[in-house]
Amino acid sequence: MRRNAPKSVVKRLPVYLRILDNLIRRDVEIISSRALSEETGFTAEQIRKDLAYFGAFGTRGTGYNTGYLREKLLKIIGLDKQTNLVVIGAGHLGKALTRYNISKNPYVKVVGIFDNSPEEIGTDIGGIIIRPMSDLEEVIKNHNVRVAMITVPADAAQDVVSGLADSGITAILNFAPTKLKVPENVYVHNADLTIELQSLIYYAMEDEKQH
Repeated sequence: MRRNAPKSVVKRLPVYLRILDNLIRRDVEIISSRALSEETGFTAEQIRKDLAYFGAFGTRGTGYNTGYLREKLLKIIGLDKQTNLVVIGAGHLGKALTRYNISKNPYVKVVGIFDNSPEEIGTDIGGIIIRPMSDLEEVIKNHNVRVAMITVPADAAQDVVSGLADSGITAILNFAPTKLKVPENVYVHNADLTIELQSLIYYAMEDEKQH
């Protein structure tokens, strides 16, 4: 069922989950689609349509039980159990992402961070030792890893991704500023921080352009 939902819908599900986590911490038990709209910025109709791809979770005229909906979203996304994750590239960004996911993201478990630099190998990052790339395939196999983040230089990214695909990785979050070729069964999400910042600057400069 998850595979049939449009990518745009799937990308909104974690937003709903984050809002529900916050609502539950505030002891909010029931929320309407209209109130969810105010929390997320999406329209109430859009929220109802998104959730309808996966079933009927609310009561007309009442709304959604936050705890119940959160449990269902966790299962739909695949976060009802921790997902093992590997990080490739132990530069500043790779280390920062590793620390964040260890301390702030309860839905994933970083089981390894890898690099080719002799200066980095053996360094402790939040309790995880940076290992050489030669250990990567073994860790993926032993921990049944399917998800990877890569923060390597652009000229090394394709070789890294090809190796990950051959080792059984099926989902990759790519921070390398380059387009990657992968088999059909591997999904890549590109997160180009430079492009995000440059597009943001457009809005910052908008007022100046009008004067």
